Amino acid sequence: MYRLLIFGGTTEGRELAVFCAENGIRADVSVATEYGAELLPEGVGKLTGRLGADGIAGIIAGGGYSAVADATHPYAREVTANIRTACEKTGTVLYRLIRSGCETVGESAASMEELIQKLNSCEGTVLSVLGSKSLTALTAVKGFRERVWLRLLPAEGITERCAQMGFDTGKLILDKGPFTAERNMEHIKLSGAEIMITKNSGAAGGYPEKAAAAEAMGIRLLTLAPPDESGVTKEELEAIIKRESESI
Repeated sequence: MYRLLIFGGTTEGRELAVFCAENGIRADVSVATEYGAELLPEGVGKLTGRLGADGIAGIIAGGGYSAVADATHPYAREVTANIRTACEKTGTVLYRLIRSGCETVGESAASMEELIQKLNSCEGTVLSVLGSKSLTALTAVKGFRERVWLRLLPAEGITERCAQMGFDTGKLILDKGPFTAERNMEHIKLSGAEIMITKNSGAAGGYPEKAAAAEAMGIRLLTLAPPDESGVTKEELEAIIKRESESI
């Protein structure tokens, strides 16, 4: 029997899980957090926790999966590399689901290092909506405690972690998306930001709403460009797994 292992945590991953549940395709979905698991539909298996390549290989080897779908965030390069390594180790078919992109608005930076350089060459309050994985890098911003506001998911221990790293916890915005343009504008007003830094996470990741808010508020938008990678769209992957599941 056909069985799919999905690495999710994204809108596309949840939509792929819904597709499997609605079409009777056996699927398990691996997400990093309990919150991510709560968003998944009934009818699919749910796995939680962050894993390295060996841990992922162990799950694949023990699960009898026909294929693996990597529907993780486009910027989650380490996770994608670990999934690829695990699939090569176990000889499992891997599909990389790629997100339909949006045209980058305003300025862009090809790397986190370039983004930090741009911030250090100017002044002004910064609102980061890059997420918690960028915290370490942002400590390289000159005067980060005074300059940088952070919008983060209200995960357990996140305030303490920010404090330990030297961020001003009075400059934390803990909120869950999806964020409308209006909500982004509220956060810009609250922070008094003159610069917003973000990823181009596509329409599914709310990039158009962030760009619209920055334009409406007349502030500078600095975007971390997505990595170049090849793969299949959600629609293409749905067609593939439906065809393969019906052939077994």
